[in-house]
Amino acid sequence: MPERVKILVSACLLGEKVRYDGGHKRAAFLMETPGPFVEWVGVCPEVDCGLPVPREAMRLAGDPDRPRLLTDRTGIDHTERMERWAKARLDELSCLDLSGYVCKKGSPSCGMEPAGVFTRMFIERFPRLPVEEEGRLADPVSLKTFLRRVPRPPA
Repeated sequence: MPERVKILVSACLLGEKVRYDGGHKRAAFLMETPGPFVEWVGVCPEVDCGLPVPREAMRLAGDPDRPRLLTDRTGIDHTERMERWAKARLDELSCLDLSGYVCKKGSPSCGMEPAGVFTRMFIERFPRLPVEEEGRLADPVSLKTFLRRVPRPPA
């Protein structure tokens, strides 16, 4: 059996209960279709940077190119905390030979449109790796296109 590729994935898509409301968003199609060929590397930027579960929901605000990560109700700014953690985590991830990243649609930390704080930093650090939101990958053609862009490990 060929070596599996390592793809970073938002942990809630793996079924981990890390979302702000204590839930998950398990994406069964990711486990079933490419799952046998992929070693998923889970990440939840919000929990991994030290925020609790459950927690206040957050949103992106301000400059669309470098938005702030603010809590919805109280307006607490978690941008610097997230950026410090993300820089260190991206340094660790650089040693893993990742082949791509599947992020959670709409997440203020790891969404893609608009780019969440972690996703923006990931793309800046690994500009050649394919990045896609799980919402688009539910479409079989989009999933196949994403997987074709994923670099294969050396034989």
